[in-house]
Amino acid sequence: MDFKEYQILANRTAATHEQALTNYGLGIAGEAGEVADLIKKYAFHGHDLDKDALTKELGDVLWYLSQIAKWADISMETVAESNIEKLKRRYPQGFSAERSKLHID
Repeated sequence: MDFKEYQILANRTAATHEQALTNYGLGIAGEAGEVADLIKKYAFHGHDLDKDALTKELGDVLWYLSQIAKWADISMETVAESNIEKLKRRYPQGFSAERSKLHID
């Protein structure tokens, strides 16, 4: 499945109302918190990494991300391509701790 298809299919389950952006913004923060909680339990509580739960929570993050982009009339392809271009500018030779300290946009 590509991003365009995902964004279209995900939007079938989006409720439309005048506070949609607020809903999506708060939703992505909540779902990111659930991802962080799974990582915390793995890293600090001695739990096994629950990959099924992690996959589901990452999917929820992706759903909210796709809906924020759709609300703003931005394709997921544009989001992905823009991010890769930014990373290429920031880390032309791949990640470097030194370059991560610079404020390169």
